Formats: sequence, C-alpha cells, structure tokens
Amino acid sequence: MKPARAAAAPESVEITGLSHDGRGIARLAGKTAFVPGALPGEQVTVERRNRRGSFDEATLLSVERASAERVVPRCSAYGTCGGCALQHASPALQRAAKHQALVDELGRIGKVTPAQWLAPLTGPEFNYRRRARLGVKYVAKKGRVLVGFRERAAPYVADVSVCEVLAPPVATLIEPLAALIGSLSIRERIPQVEVAIADAATALVFRNLDAPSAADSEALLAFGATHGVDVWLQPGGLATAAPLGPHRPLTYRLAEGEVTLTFQPLDFIQVNGALNDRMVAQALDWLAAGPADAVLDLYCGLGNFTLPIARRAGRVHGVEGEAGLIERARANASANGIDNARFSVADLSKDCRDLPFAREAYQRVLLDPPRVGAREMLPLIAALGPARVVYISCHPGSLARDAGLLVHEHGFRLLAAGIMDMFPHTAHVESMAVFERG
Repeated sequence: MKPARAAAAPESVEITGLSHDGRGIARLAGKTAFVPGALPGEQVTVERRNRRGSFDEATLLSVERASAERVVPRCSAYGTCGGCALQHASPALQRAAKHQALVDELGRIGKVTPAQWLAPLTGPEFNYRRRARLGVKYVAKKGRVLVGFRERAAPYVADVSVCEVLAPPVATLIEPLAALIGSLSIRERIPQVEVAIADAATALVFRNLDAPSAADSEALLAFGATHGVDVWLQPGGLATAAPLGPHRPLTYRLAEGEVTLTFQPLDFIQVNGALNDRMVAQALDWLAAGPADAVLDLYCGLGNFTLPIARRAGRVHGVEGEAGLIERARANASANGIDNARFSVADLSKDCRDLPFAREAYQRVLLDPPRVGAREMLPLIAALGPARVVYISCHPGSLARDAGLLVHEHGFRLLAAGIMDMFPHTAHVESMAVFERG
C-alpha cells in the first residue's frame, strides 16, 4: 500500500500578473504558479496542489497584503461557481487586464501594434447576461435539483439561489426553477436550460431527454404564467426546440439605425445587450460607410450589424453559414423596411472567392467571426481591396493571428484596436480592430 502523500507546506509569494483565464501568476522556486483569486501586487500565502511539467497550480490560503483593486464579490457562491472568475477585482483592473491581454497577443502572435488604442467599451457590470446555458442536475445526496453554471474546478452544477450576472427576470428565478424541475417526473432527464431574454419577453428552453407527462406540462406552463416567462422544450437537436404553450416574439432594438431584430431562443445574439448597442455604433463609425459605398458583412447572423449598416451605406451584403439565421435576417430586413440589404448562405470556413457574393465590388468589409477567427476569409478580403475593414473578435489569439496576416501578407495597416467588456467578471476578451488598405 502506497503511503499517503504529505500535504504541501504553505508558502508566501508575491503575485506578479494575471493569466489569460484570470488567475494570479507567481514564481515558486523558480517555477511559474497559477493562483485563482489572487491579484497582481498582492503578497499571499498559497499551497501548491498540482505540480506539472512547466507550471504548478496553487490554492490561495490567505492574503497578507491586498491590492487596492481588490473588492468584495457580490455573489455568495463566488469562488465555487465557474460563471465568473474576476469578481474579486475592480472593474478598472478587469479592463486593464483584458487590454493587456490584447496588447500581448497582438504583439506576440501577430507582431503588430495599432496606430491608435481605442478606449474600452463598457456597459453594466451586473445583471447583463441575456443569453446563457444553465446546467441542471438532480443530486440524490441533497435530495434536490441544482440549476446554474458549472463549478469552477469541477464538472458539477454550482449550488446557487441567485445569479448576479444574469439579466432579470432569470437572475432571481434560479431557486424557483430548481424547485420546478425537482417536482417533475423527468427531473433526472433534463440536463440543461437555455435562457433567452429579449426586450419584452423571456424564453426558457428545457432540454428534455424524455417526454414530459401531462402533469409535468401543466406544472411547466403554470411556472411560465406565474413568472412571466415562455416555456420551450427541446427533445433533440436545435431544430426540435418548440414552445410548449403560448409564446411571445423575442426581439431587441438597436438605437443605431433604429432597427428591431427578431430571433429564436437558441439563436446566437450578443450576450450583453447594452454593450452590443455601443459596439454596433462604434463599429459603424469606424467603418465609415456612406451612400456611395457597398459593404460586405461576413458572419452576419441575424443582421445585428447588417441592418444598421444598410441605413448608412448604398448597399450591404450579409453572408452567414447557417440558413436559419439568414432566413431570419431577411425577415428582419423586410420588417424594418430595409431594401438595400441582401443575404447569402455560405460556408465561411472554406475559400469562397468563386461564390457569387464574392464577385461583387465592396468598399468596406465588416466581419464578426467565431472563436476560430476568419483565416479562410483573409485572401478574399485582400482580393476585394476594401478601403476599410472592421473586425469584431471574441478571441484575442485568433484576432492577433489574422491581424498579422492582414498586415504582413496582405498589405493592410492596423489603424485601431481596443477591448469591449462584453462579459464583466469573466476572463473573456472581446475586441474590435480596424484595418485600412495600405
């Protein structure tokens, strides 16, 4: 029988920085160590838990000298719930860390620096999330259902009663939702609930592995009526999602262009509605499209950028890989009385230079790709030779790679870049970059 491994002795260390996922960075015996919950400039006591080849992971035991940027987390489950990583840091420090992450990635990966750094775009710091996927788990030992985000260091659902980052009304519906699911006959066959909060309606999509009984359906509809939410069921893939009973259209309005967009509860929309409004306005200002310009909007989705662009430009062509989103983008254009926007379905993970939309002339390009970036689209953008390109990014590493290619291989200049705090209290870095033809 192997002897039990002795616990590591506590060690005092100074935190010198933040990692890309929000953990404190220190040096322990000449080796990098990551310390969740610690902030730069702090002297802390830690215990090394996981020793790996090139780095160690440590647990924060106490803070001996606190940073002036340390704040008291609002959430009682903070530190256990994995929905947030930086509630212990001031908003100013969070944004500074995200800005530095963008600076570092652009320099290290892309070997580029913008001519101008944009001021961070900011919005509400709490109760901002209008889209979320909540885990659901019946825990026999507790005799009840848990609903929420996953734990930070484990695959379990965090035990919370209120979520400080979800938008109302769902922020305070965690406990009632858990009680509802716990009362159902299929309580162990619902692994998740998707949340979609619009301007005047909220949809909850229950992923149900088994069909609900008549009593279950009655309970679900009663919950919806009591709390003013619409209940949907999703027995299979995304296409199977359907309302259980009466439901209202999901819409949000953009001040820029004065357009209203309708969406389905499982559609991609920007998580932070207030920040999205400011992002669209800033993107259009930097795109600088006028009545004489044609604009190509790649990864256009529902038309979040396309429709406001159409209010300023001569014409705009939105391209997206998902046919359902294009169908709704066309409907949104029609509903807003916009007739100078066209839409095409195309697989943007492949070379599209021979497709009809790519044979048109464009003076401006806007793109909002997924985390993997837009590498396959860069030759097309270079061939089109637009005067200006606005790139919306949800991953600084892929943006840095693409920025390096646009500048060093395709002759563009990085005019401006900056972060957008789309996900306060998390380590997610959203950013915007502006390129002009060199």
